[in-house]
Amino acid sequence: MLDDFLIRAALAGLGVALAAAPLGCFVVWRRMAYFGDATAHASILGVAVALGFGISIFTGALVVALLMAATVSTLSGRGYAMDTLLGVLAHSALAFGLVAVSFLSGVRIDLMGYLFGDILAVGTGDLAVIWGGALLVVAMLFWRWQALLTTTISPDLAQASGIDPRREQMVLTLALALVVAVAIKVVGALLIAAMLIIPAAAARPLATTPERMAGLAVAIAGTSVLAGLEVSFVMDTPTGPTIVCTAALLFAATSTLTVFKRA
Repeated sequence: MLDDFLIRAALAGLGVALAAAPLGCFVVWRRMAYFGDATAHASILGVAVALGFGISIFTGALVVALLMAATVSTLSGRGYAMDTLLGVLAHSALAFGLVAVSFLSGVRIDLMGYLFGDILAVGTGDLAVIWGGALLVVAMLFWRWQALLTTTISPDLAQASGIDPRREQMVLTLALALVVAVAIKVVGALLIAAMLIIPAAAARPLATTPERMAGLAVAIAGTSVLAGLEVSFVMDTPTGPTIVCTAALLFAATSTLTVFKRA
């Protein structure tokens, strides 16, 4: 079954959707969209490090994404506004990554594949990494769901309930770095944040509870992957961007539906 590249692509996309969509709900609730963007951009530096040291792309992207997340968490609230800090770190990491890639002589690099994804080239080894990472993120969210939710609603309420908001922030950061590392092959460094944010934003007007929003976000992300693959195959368009376009159209549809309901 896994000999068919379209089936492998669909399984890879669904794996990313399963992890990114519920995590994206927390990104939307906490207004961390630019944080996800910064972590994703840093993964290009991870790709360069991985190729330079001959280690797996997943390991390189994960290590640099974690370092970026830890740096942002450490420096936030120490004299710089968060958007300024994220802007400096995100674009600096992307620029350093692109410069570092240019120094890798003798290594054939499909830079466009890392920037915009190459889901049709996913192999069985990539599938194992994507689904292993996705299941780990889902298990982490199940384990910490209530604590993360309480901290998101009110850090003061969380502390009064015996929950450490900084620990929950680190759990979220670790999950975000994992999603970035497993998704770079599917949608690329520049579009990972879109798969985190758009399905969650599209689900928000339709949901009445946080759990329902997470479930709807997974359904919307999965539909975007399958429909985007079909459109890309029929119209010969780049697959990763087509998946994101499909998610954006679903967001437009749910937003329009909400406007008509309120009218």
